[in-house]
Amino acid sequence: METLRVGVAAPDPPFNSMPDGDGLDLDLMRAIGDKIGATVEFVDYEGADFTGIFDALGDGAYDCVAAGTTVTPERERNATFVAPYLISGQALAVDSRRLPEVTSVDDLDGLIIGVQRGSTSQAIAERLVDDGRAGAVRVYDYNAVRTALTDLSSGGCDAFLKLAPVLTELVKPLPGVEVVQRGITVEDIAIAVAPGNQALLGRLTVAQAELEAEGALQRIRRKWLGNPFTDQSLAVH
Repeated sequence: METLRVGVAAPDPPFNSMPDGDGLDLDLMRAIGDKIGATVEFVDYEGADFTGIFDALGDGAYDCVAAGTTVTPERERNATFVAPYLISGQALAVDSRRLPEVTSVDDLDGLIIGVQRGSTSQAIAERLVDDGRAGAVRVYDYNAVRTALTDLSSGGCDAFLKLAPVLTELVKPLPGVEVVQRGITVEDIAIAVAPGNQALLGRLTVAQAELEAEGALQRIRRKWLGNPFTDQSLAVH
């Protein structure tokens, strides 16, 4: 049987790394694997910069990437994307005991925003600083996200930007740390394949569309996000 190698980046709950080791992307790719008659093998990306996952994709380390991945013009130069299986957006978290006055990106004057290296959050935070709406950006290695969130309480950073469903999961075990704003952006989340691999792109596109038409994809979204709809850019997870 064909093996479909899927690049994933952890921890990124609820897409992966949930308490049982599962997640939305893992369920989705297994369902797609069943559709196309392939065994799915998940391959961890361990780089410090998320942009490197697309280099690895182009080098053949994976057949596709399913890592809660936002479609951007820059990324489209290095990958081709299936239609989005989710529409989400950035969210902001702070330690509300330490900074109770911060409830949105409009309250970040002079403060340090934490982001993961190579994430879409990084460009947003840098733009806030360039516009004089925040003090500085602290960039963490992609796999150091839990350290970054702990720093919200210790003062290593003051606020953290991340895709809403992921940030919602990551702050749950942290006393005082909470998501204070959602819907900062609207982002398409999609499976990526290497440029030029039109055959695989077509197969994944058809399989995902069938899962959507059958209601299976809605059930996967409801299972992991509590909401079956594709557009969850304003959802409170």
